[in-house]
Amino acid sequence: MKAIFTIPLTAAALVTGALLASGPAAAADVDAAKALARQNNCFKCHAIEKEKDGPAWKKVAEKYKGKDDAQARLVKHLTSGEKAKFPDGHEEDHKIIKTDPANDEAQIKNLVDFILSL
Repeated sequence: MKAIFTIPLTAAALVTGALLASGPAAAADVDAAKALARQNNCFKCHAIEKEKDGPAWKKVAEKYKGKDDAQARLVKHLTSGEKAKFPDGHEEDHKIIKTDPANDEAQIKNLVDFILSL
């Protein structure tokens, strides 16, 4: 009887470990995310590791780590033009991300998933 329980428990442990290690449901297409960021001049205000006028994307990823609404919150930020706060205290409307084809949510989610993966 012991062998009957050992195999299913081992398989269950492997599946559970794989699910926990896999992170987001789909891995980001890094090249496509960076291309979209370049097309929208995101790197003017942001960098991956370095603070600029906007926060480093690694810092953004840390801020949203473990939050269930992280993707939705960042997608909204990139598509709504809501206010962005700058280090000197002033605020400006955040640039709305443009995609080709227009309003392609999959491209925006890919960019957000890339940022959150850092």
